This record gives sequence, C-alpha cells and structure tokens, in this order.
Amino acid sequence: MRIGINTFLYTSPFTTKSVSLFPKFKKWGFATVEIPIEAPEHIDPVKVKAAADKSGLVIGSVCACMGPGRDFRGSAAEQRTAMKYCKALVNQAAKMGRPNIIGPLYSVVGKADAVEPKQQKKEFKLVVKNLKALADYAAKKKIKLCIEPLNRFETDFLNTCDQGLRLLKAVNKKNVKLHLDTFHMNIEEKNQHDAIVKCGKALGHFHACGSDRGTPGGDHIDWKPIVRALKKIGYKGDVVIESFTTDVKVIARAAAIWRKIEPHRDDIAVKGLRNLRRFLR
Repeated sequence: MRIGINTFLYTSPFTTKSVSLFPKFKKWGFATVEIPIEAPEHIDPVKVKAAADKSGLVIGSVCACMGPGRDFRGSAAEQRTAMKYCKALVNQAAKMGRPNIIGPLYSVVGKADAVEPKQQKKEFKLVVKNLKALADYAAKKKIKLCIEPLNRFETDFLNTCDQGLRLLKAVNKKNVKLHLDTFHMNIEEKNQHDAIVKCGKALGHFHACGSDRGTPGGDHIDWKPIVRALKKIGYKGDVVIESFTTDVKVIARAAAIWRKIEPHRDDIAVKGLRNLRRFLR
C-alpha cells in the first residue's frame, strides 16, 4: 500500500502552477499525490505529469469535483454537463499515467434531501445508465472509476458500503470499484472493519482521514481493525490523506471546517504520514 496526500489540504483550485507543492510532499515521504481537478482548463496534464516525475511522485488518483451543474441524477442538462466534465477527466488522467478517477461520481455534492421511493428508483436508474456510459469510455483509456459514498450531510444518494456495492452490481463494469473514506464511514457505518471486509476486492481506493477531518491517528478512530481489514482483503491500492483546513477558504466552507483542526496544516500531513506508516507496517 502506498501512502498519498490530496492537494486540497494546500490549495483550491489545483492549477499547473500548484506542482510547486510536489517536492515538499516527496521530501516528507509521500509516495503518491491525489489531484482534485475542479475544471479541466485549470491544468496542463502533460506538464503536471512531468513535474510529478521530476519530483519522484506518482499521480495516484484524480479526484472528481462534482460541483453545481454536474449531476448524473439531475436534469438532462446537468447529466450532460457531468458527462462532459467526467470524460474530460478521463482524457486528462490518460495523459497523467492513468491514475484512478475517484470521488462521488454520481451527483453534485451537497444535494441531500428526503427523496420519495419512486424518485429514488428513477435517480438510481439514471446514475446507473450514466456510469455505464462513462465506464465504457474510461475502459478504452484503461482508467478505473472509484465511486465514493459520502455522509448523510453531503448526499442522500450513497452513504454506505452496502449501497455502494448495490450500485456496483447494477453498473456491472470491471473498471468500476468502490472508494471508501474513514471520515464518512465513521458517521455512516456500524463497523468500519466489517464494511471494508464486505467490500473486499471491490475496494479500489481508500481515504484515511481523522474523525474530525484532521490528522489520521490523532483522532478517536480505532485504526488497528481498519488496517487489519485492509490486509485481510489484500488491498494493494493507495491510502490517501484527504483533510481540510481553514487555510483554504473555499474548501473549508464547502466541508464546514469552521475552526483550526490542528495548530498547523503541515501537522496533518507530516504526523498523519508518520502515523499511517506505523499503522500499516
């Protein structure tokens, strides 16, 4: 398992100039970097890949940012916008060494409301139809899609591993996997260890985040059974720190970070990496 870091801890949006962060990440000891692409025009994928190579980092994943208008269960226009955006990510990922595309690849983040069962079925079918099409497009470029359940405050569509596995079964594409995140699981799962074990070989990506979005290992989560579960299923993918701070105002507002979680955001990266190395040894 490689340990990586999501750049949202330091910047939003990530642009080609943001590659200046890469040497620091490598110096600290991270093996991979996860890049959220808020808009395809923000980066030159060839230059970003070259900068990662020069720093000795692997671009392990591209994080889809499902902002307003990007909704596979929304209006026809929103579905088209989401598909255009996600296909652009696939094209860019292909130029950056074929990293996974991860995140809530089904709906705009923040859309959370009580939905009647009949409407739920309709929205589920829409997401399945769109993910099938996106998966076929991604497969041609050898890109894997990893679908992330979020907590109830960020979506009403997909909250648990069980729901995610049901979606994967309906999509039925080999390059579509599940993406689990300890922050969201801490809210939604009865038992994180059991959820990971149930996910099994369907687990394509993993976020290791503190229960308060701070430092993994500096929180109340019991990490031993989580690591035990990852090893039990033979998980070989990346374990990525995705934490947010008040330093990046846009993301802080979106993730409801209203106070300093740690004295300094470098603590999240450096101490988090040290803790995860100890846990994963």
